Amino acid sequence: MADPIVYVEQRIAAAFAKVAGSKADGIDTAVRSSDRADAQVNGSIALAKAMGLTPRDVAAKVLEVADLKDICSDAQVAGPGFINLTFQNEFLSRELMSSSASEKLGVRNATKPRKIVIDYSAPNVAKEMHVGHLRSTVIGDALVRMLMFVGNTVVRENHVGDWGTPFGMLIEHLVDLGETHAANELSVGDLDSFYRSARKKFDESEQFQARARARVVLLQGGDAETLRLWKLLVAESTRYFQMIYRTLGVLLEDTDIMGESAYNNLLPQVVERLGKLKMLTTSDGAEVVFAEGFVNRENQPLPLIIRKTDGGYNYATSDLACVIDRVERLDADLLLYVVGAPQAQHLQMVAAVSKQAGWLNSSREMVHVSFGNVLGADKKMLKTRSGETVKLDALLTESVERAAAAVAEKNPELSDAAKATIARTVGIGAVKYADLSTDRIKDYTFDWDRMLSFDGNTAPYLQYAHARICSIFRRANIERASVRSFAPVISHAAERELAMRVLQFDSALWDTIDKYSPHRLCTYLYELATSFSSFYEQCPVLKAETDVERTSRLMLCDLTARVMQTGLGVLGIEAPEQM
Repeated sequence: MADPIVYVEQRIAAAFAKVAGSKADGIDTAVRSSDRADAQVNGSIALAKAMGLTPRDVAAKVLEVADLKDICSDAQVAGPGFINLTFQNEFLSRELMSSSASEKLGVRNATKPRKIVIDYSAPNVAKEMHVGHLRSTVIGDALVRMLMFVGNTVVRENHVGDWGTPFGMLIEHLVDLGETHAANELSVGDLDSFYRSARKKFDESEQFQARARARVVLLQGGDAETLRLWKLLVAESTRYFQMIYRTLGVLLEDTDIMGESAYNNLLPQVVERLGKLKMLTTSDGAEVVFAEGFVNRENQPLPLIIRKTDGGYNYATSDLACVIDRVERLDADLLLYVVGAPQAQHLQMVAAVSKQAGWLNSSREMVHVSFGNVLGADKKMLKTRSGETVKLDALLTESVERAAAAVAEKNPELSDAAKATIARTVGIGAVKYADLSTDRIKDYTFDWDRMLSFDGNTAPYLQYAHARICSIFRRANIERASVRSFAPVISHAAERELAMRVLQFDSALWDTIDKYSPHRLCTYLYELATSFSSFYEQCPVLKAETDVERTSRLMLCDLTARVMQTGLGVLGIEAPEQM
């Protein structure tokens, strides 16, 4: 265990229990960072009344029995009854060595690893991915990486829109073009143009409408030729999706696709099972479930439509089929839906019906990981100058081009190949980090200058901090692994600040995981980079006064870089060795 606050928290909790017995149950004995000391405990104030003592007296009794001799150089009662703790430098040194020797740099594995299904990205077949898909894709990817890092089994599911009435017009448009011509049009990635052309014909031609509707019936009936044409559309779209995912550097593969069509065989079963549970009600000719607690604006019960008046299934039916499949076939403990905030009520109703049906329970949880929108400078949804939705591939291309210009200016002596590699790493990292570093619940304003800046809470700033450390070792002509078992000597305030920050990696990562909020890890990494910058300015490394001091600081540099690289890595962002 590397985080000193987590370490001392166990001993403080034991001391409270020893002093107060059962009266300490439910009392907040957490140890927290403080600007008055390394850490602070506030539990004495809450416990004082139950014990009939003053908070300061309770705090004094806790310190009398607390086993802190090998951890703290100072432990004092302060103010109305706070306990202020200052860690021994030798203790911090031991924890740094423990972290350095640990495969995961001091990060604890999950106490009870779970099987987790994460539903994210979810673009639509025959439509191009736009900036609106960015958030779900990168937030979902970061959560996948973090949850796997701490020992969970994670199943990635890309619930693409590959079924429904629009496919009638799309297949008929494909037939009109001819398969070869259609394949050429789709292969250049202009999926939106293909979709718009089909839509235009559908809106303008009654004959085409009739053909499209007839094709939907054939598709839903399993007609072999119609399914073959449908598969052509899906295959071209999948190829395009994977091109975007590779550029973006996310883990999603073809094998992770579980489109709407994958659940078709379960849809009748959803209706049958809800019927047997007597949960279905007929309302205006449709079969619905009224989940308890959901009402419309008129305060009338709000229905979740399971089967429409025409006998067709609704998207809620498909979502319930997803729950059944993920719980019963995959045996998942936790279902995460990385989906925009507007879907909150729908997903709440799906979860409520699933619980009522017994598919979800106290040991099987469904969580909506919601997020806000990407806005332009005008605080409206991000659009191109012509008013169109920003395509994701164009956005990523522009980011790499802008990064290339910045890299060429900052380090012109690099080879063209090195510049291109760094530009890709910085450009893609900048887009992803700008998204991840914002509280996912909030909207954020897309700003090229800010996200590509080498100052502030940006990917380039963190990447540059990592590259700077790598350059220290290149100049020293020393292998980084050679300093990893050295016991660091902490004497300077900037060394101490950096050591404390490095050791908070475990807590920062777990705080991020517990709240499904990547911006918390981003904040930690920015603070780590800032602490390193302060350390680098105040503490000479290669020109340290003694060999011991030099090796000690090199050890601290190496551990900082490893935490930075690992932290960026679980966010899905690369840490280059030079910039």
